[in-house]
Amino acid sequence: MMDFIHLKQHKRRNPSLQRRNLRIATYEGIPAVIFQTLLGGQFLTGYLLYLGATSELIGFVLAITTFVNITQIAVAFLIQRLKSRKWPLVFFVGMHRLLWGVTGLVPFLFSQENWVQAFIFFYITAFLFGTVGSVLWNSVISDIVHPKVRGRYFGIRNTLLNALGTLVLFLGGMILDHYPGSQGFLYLYIIIWICLTANVVIFFFYPDIPFERSTETKFLPMFKKPLHDAPFIKATVFLASFLFLQNLVVPLYSYVMLELLHINYQTISLINVTQTVAMMASFYVWGNLNARYSNRRLLFWTLPLIAASILLWGTLSIFPMLPVLFIAQTIFGMGVGGFNQLAFNFMIGDTPKPERPMYTAMYSAITGVASFFGPLIGGNVYKWIDHMPSWIQMYGMQLVVGFIMVLLVFILGRRILRDDYERIPLR
Repeated sequence: MMDFIHLKQHKRRNPSLQRRNLRIATYEGIPAVIFQTLLGGQFLTGYLLYLGATSELIGFVLAITTFVNITQIAVAFLIQRLKSRKWPLVFFVGMHRLLWGVTGLVPFLFSQENWVQAFIFFYITAFLFGTVGSVLWNSVISDIVHPKVRGRYFGIRNTLLNALGTLVLFLGGMILDHYPGSQGFLYLYIIIWICLTANVVIFFFYPDIPFERSTETKFLPMFKKPLHDAPFIKATVFLASFLFLQNLVVPLYSYVMLELLHINYQTISLINVTQTVAMMASFYVWGNLNARYSNRRLLFWTLPLIAASILLWGTLSIFPMLPVLFIAQTIFGMGVGGFNQLAFNFMIGDTPKPERPMYTAMYSAITGVASFFGPLIGGNVYKWIDHMPSWIQMYGMQLVVGFIMVLLVFILGRRILRDDYERIPLR
């Protein structure tokens, strides 16, 4: 009798397979958010400036990670031949992490005049592996997380991980302020290498879920399916246009603050922490709203927030600098947090399951190309306006871009992102 009671208690304590998989996906995100925070944003810009990069090269590096997304279209077709998604996922994620981590060894492996070129080589190669891993991960995670809990789960997951990201942002900024130059970046990369290793190890525990393949076996018919889905492709092209405008200015915020406004790393970290806290709070709010309203409707309402945050940079001409930047980045965090979460749910939720890898790849490719040209052109624009009055460099470009974004949202966005639609093929 006691054995029976003990067995029942043991069964109650054992989480279901679904909960176990969700827990693994959450644990995997912990080291991922640490190294991604320390390898991106102000830290990436600062590291590139330390290596000797110019504004246009910084724009190129910030853009290239999105351009390689175009290769996802070929990957989406090729993964249909896989018997298992788990071990290819582990391999490509592992190679992405390894090559990304090697960027920290560039000053030790190459002469100074080759630092930037070597960084770009490892960075691009890493993200070529990463784009394959991304297709596989999107496919796996869409099967792990049940559609009924998708909005709430990602809301809670993103909230927890961004709380950690907020702390990492602040501590990383403190490290670079206390140990400027090579010593500070060495300390950051030690933390990064530890987290990269932990992240890959956790991927070994991901489930090997059966794969529901496309009904098409040839590339061209599979490729055409998302292109012939009118509501999907119109929404994707519209969002890509918005992202192009956004990425003309947003990826170069750190450059403007470091080089033009002469703000130190710790203050920039506090500004970015404020943005991340706003994102963190918004994830939970958008997640709960997503349980009641469609991805498309909520996606639309994130866009005016993002545009307003960019327009707010124009008030630097009237109000003190730091309050303006804190408020602008808070509103941006609320908008972009919702956008990222809802765009991901749009990719994996508003698409037919057997064709999901190709739909996801098509979305990533189109938005990736737009996001690539944004920072690339933005970086060159800052070079062209270098001789112009300082206000044009500091906030003039943001004013122009923000105004165009507002027009785009309210002229086209409301019609394209409506949720009362049927899947009508394009003719």
